[in-house]
Amino acid sequence: MKQAKDILKIAAGNIRRYRLMGNISQEKLAEYADVHRNYIGRVERCEINLSLVQLAKIASGLNIHPSELLKE
Repeated sequence: MKQAKDILKIAAGNIRRYRLMGNISQEKLAEYADVHRNYIGRVERCEINLSLVQLAKIASGLNIHPSELLKE
């Protein structure tokens, strides 16, 4: 079973990957996801624990299903 930190790293990496694939800045994604502009950077650096609600908001900002952010 995966450790919580492993899942956070997977989600953070996927957020960054999808963001870069879409040529979206961290600030723009924060705007799309309706989160604070510094939040995306902190998530991508695994500095904070990402809630399911925030994961869903970020996925919405990326126009993907939230489950895509948890795939290895």
